[in-house]
Amino acid sequence: MNFPHPSSARLASLLLAGVVAGFFVPTGPSAEHSARAADRTVNIALEDQFRTRHETLALRGDVVVLVYAARHGAEAAHELGRRLHVRFHPTAASVAATEWARQPVVNPAGWPAGVRAPDVHAIPVACLPEVPKALQSVARSRLRKESQHVPVWLDFEDVMRQRFGIVPDEPNVLIIDTHGCAHGVLSGHLDEVRFEELVRVVDGLRMQALPERTAVVPAGAVQQR
Repeated sequence: MNFPHPSSARLASLLLAGVVAGFFVPTGPSAEHSARAADRTVNIALEDQFRTRHETLALRGDVVVLVYAARHGAEAAHELGRRLHVRFHPTAASVAATEWARQPVVNPAGWPAGVRAPDVHAIPVACLPEVPKALQSVARSRLRKESQHVPVWLDFEDVMRQRFGIVPDEPNVLIIDTHGCAHGVLSGHLDEVRFEELVRVVDGLRMQALPERTAVVPAGAVQQR
């Protein structure tokens, strides 16, 4: 789940039937969403350009960030998804596209050594509801050429808009926590302040997954069993 480095011209080549591939990413929890977490479990199931089926519930245990957009928000959404991936997998900035998705995730601050931290999956979702069924194979073929190593989930059925809403000309971000629960949608331009807030939310969700028995305790304190 990585984001290659296409130019504006290459992004434009993804146009089909007047639609540009959009990209989908997750956002963090609010108090209201946390209170209703048990009722917020979701499973988004889509195929990619290689006809491989993906489900968000298969990534339970990690934080999933889906980045999606309509036509005029695709380029901004692409850049946001790339920033998120590199932020949590910093070595991805200096490797080839074939290795982008294989880079290790950095642990949240304070995470105990020797314990696996939840990964962060920034997943691009191409929103293509206007592509007729007869032309969907053409869309897949174009995406295979433009994204040879990165799976792009294809939303031909308008799932993202119908289930989570969309601001057409802006990037939209959906966060799914380690339990598979949706924590709301963040839409619009993210300046540095909002981007850092999003990063803190994602890391907060990761920290919540830390088992109590491995929680960090102050030096000299007695950890109850």
